[in-house]
Amino acid sequence: MANPLTLMMPVLPNTSLASIVEILAKSQSDIDKALTSIGTVHFARFSLLDRSQPNLQPDLTDIGKTSDTLIIGVITEYDGDFNAYISDFAGQLGNVFNAMMECVVGGQALIPVQSNLAAFQQFIAANDASQHQPNTGLFSAYDATVQKILAALQS
Repeated sequence: MANPLTLMMPVLPNTSLASIVEILAKSQSDIDKALTSIGTVHFARFSLLDRSQPNLQPDLTDIGKTSDTLIIGVITEYDGDFNAYISDFAGQLGNVFNAMMECVVGGQALIPVQSNLAAFQQFIAANDASQHQPNTGLFSAYDATVQKILAALQS
């Protein structure tokens, strides 16, 4: 059965929109490779949200502007134990998260995440909307793991 992660990380005030967009864009290939390697991730997405916009979509027409209303979201569905999953995240994507933590409220104390695993896990749990009411429900149409699904698709 898949477990949800809905990590919402407020961006430090006066961080430029361009710097966040750059981190996410240049990391996408590494993110895809790592999530494939981890082998327990059903779906994953990194999202940039802007609390000042009615639809939460950042206004990219002025990419150089700074903002105190941005949020980096990491939304995944994964198999297994939360702490093991975050440990895999830190091991495979530590440098990506280190770059993000530079821009996130409370994140600088966690760098490098690879050496601060327990604190990183606590930070994620505290900022994971999926672990807090009223957001704890997850519908799943199946109870198969990623590995079982991949094996079935290969046969």
